[in-house]
Amino acid sequence: MSIDNSLKAFKEAQNLIPGGVNSPVRAFKSVGGTPLFIAEGEGAYLTDVDGNRYVDYVQSWGPLLFGHRDETIESAVIEAVKHGLSFGAPTQAESDLAALVISMFDSIEKVRFVSSGTEAVMSAIRLARGYTNRDDIVKFTGCYHGHSDSLLVQAGSGAATFGHPSSPGVPADFTKHTLLAEYNNIQSVKKCFNDSKNVACVIIEPIAGNMGLVPADKEFLHELRALCDANGTLLIFDEVMSGFRASVHGAESITGVKPDIVTLGKVIGGGMPVGAFGARAEIMAKLSPEGPVYQAGTLSGNPVAMAAGLASIRKLKQNGQIISVLNTRATRLVEGMQEAAKACGITMQIDTRGSMFGFFFNDKPVKNFSDACRSDEALFASFHSKMLREGFYFACSLYETGFISTAITDDMIEDTINASAKVFKEITNV
Repeated sequence: MSIDNSLKAFKEAQNLIPGGVNSPVRAFKSVGGTPLFIAEGEGAYLTDVDGNRYVDYVQSWGPLLFGHRDETIESAVIEAVKHGLSFGAPTQAESDLAALVISMFDSIEKVRFVSSGTEAVMSAIRLARGYTNRDDIVKFTGCYHGHSDSLLVQAGSGAATFGHPSSPGVPADFTKHTLLAEYNNIQSVKKCFNDSKNVACVIIEPIAGNMGLVPADKEFLHELRALCDANGTLLIFDEVMSGFRASVHGAESITGVKPDIVTLGKVIGGGMPVGAFGARAEIMAKLSPEGPVYQAGTLSGNPVAMAAGLASIRKLKQNGQIISVLNTRATRLVEGMQEAAKACGITMQIDTRGSMFGFFFNDKPVKNFSDACRSDEALFASFHSKMLREGFYFACSLYETGFISTAITDDMIEDTINASAKVFKEITNV
């Protein structure tokens, strides 16, 4: 398999763009090799600039529930473009998509659209602080909520609860109000509340997708909800990745836990840049122009993005069995790969939630980021590069989640499993 054109394109990009990429994970640093430059996507497939074709299990990191160039979404976007790219003024499509989202999430009575998941989370936290008149927030190690300053934190030394900046350029003062807890560990959350009586919100990925796929335990989420209620703290579910992917009605329909605020993205853009946050009307009333909490964006509710989102979510709502069908395929994929790995003496931990799947080369179940970090990164890197050679495109980091689209068929799943068996035998010399 030749990737000469990708090599050339990457070399050129490195002279023009920091690291040659516009989002760090794309650089393939954790798996080695050269990032593939993509020329085209169609259905289940990506084609790179060298003409190599891959079954795509990344699907633009989640939004392409119906695969690349879905006819319904593509037609909606083209029609919207004919009327203009951006107005900076209200359109009916914004209200239509808002109504659709609200109809599918019990916890959302009003919604505000933005242009990215990072912006959605940043705004939701500001809203929570404005609503509660408190400053501190609790987040979980291993959960990623975008690159805003107060969320780029790492654990403090010893038993310290308050986080320290995890990136140069983030002042310590910006993270001094961020407390860190361990995912699926309620005692660590209780410690945060003991250390601060000023907690505005707890933000969590109820189905974590940025330390690999690690769903929160139901009991843990119920205890978290009770703890927030007892302390007058808002609970934010970050479903930028899992919203409409794990369930048509959000994580609350899976776990039975109702958040105060939900952040969304990915699928509601249908491939276009969109984010959103929503809550009950009483909380959203604090948001400008109704209330004093300021948030704005020139391209928020962009008409082309709204058209893509409407087409995507309408199609999903019209066929409520889509997620179940995709979960069957996702389960078959990871179970098949697990069996192939076991035959070669490799232990894999696997999980699925709806159309999301994850796997770790790990001897023990993964419940938090510390567990995930004990996975075999070198084995994953080898697996990733060899599966690319076989024509299967997986996320280029063991800390990312995979996605099934409706364009991925049962035959493709079986082909992937067979290729993984070949790769595992090659890796272990079995």
